[in-house]
Amino acid sequence: MNPSKSRTSFAERVVGDGLPLLFILVWWLTARRLPSFVLPGPLETGQTLLNLFFDTRFLGDTIISLVRVVVSVALAVLLGGALAMLARYVPLSTYAVTRRVLPVLNSFPSVGWAILATFWFQPSSPSVIFVETLILVPFCAIALIQGLADMDRELLEMGASFSRSGWKVATKIALPMLLPYIMSSVRIAYGVGWKIALVAELFGADRGLGYLMLRAQVTGDTAMVFASCFAIVVIFVAGEKFVIDPLARRFAIH
Repeated sequence: MNPSKSRTSFAERVVGDGLPLLFILVWWLTARRLPSFVLPGPLETGQTLLNLFFDTRFLGDTIISLVRVVVSVALAVLLGGALAMLARYVPLSTYAVTRRVLPVLNSFPSVGWAILATFWFQPSSPSVIFVETLILVPFCAIALIQGLADMDRELLEMGASFSRSGWKVATKIALPMLLPYIMSSVRIAYGVGWKIALVAELFGADRGLGYLMLRAQVTGDTAMVFASCFAIVVIFVAGEKFVIDPLARRFAIH
């Protein structure tokens, strides 16, 4: 290994690992001068964060939020794929999908969907999933529209000439070419999904991390607010590192 590159890598690690430690130190020093309901210390927040993953009183809420995001991502990929297929293979619908449906879904405020969901549903998981899915659909649809446009038409035609089965052509040729774009849409939707999960749960849920934050606001439990946000960071990073990244490498375009 090149010594200069090794030194550069070491310096980058020192800076990268040192900044969070510096942040925690400044946080701890600042929190010592303020009441806990204004700024709880790192230790108090850390204990509350551990409770969200290991205390049965809160673990259920953490799992419920995770399940809602996963279900919403799956539904958004399916609906986004359906819109992409419609725009690609039904020419009369292309303009409607790309110039009318997607711009509306992409620009409609997430808070607006959340408020409407409170009118249309009881506070529950379907209400939250409805909001998250509608917000995620355009992200998935745009990625999949691009994937369909980039598919190798000559390869598809060659596959069709060797097999009369459209199902085999779709599953053996078309789907593998589309998988990298599916994973791209999953990655985008998973990241955005966590950003809007709390908003959706604040307005229309009686369980979940958003509900815990709402209850924490009422009781002045600032540590729970911080811990809920950090819990989402932990779950997001773990999901990307252990699930999405390996799948993305597996289905990467070579």
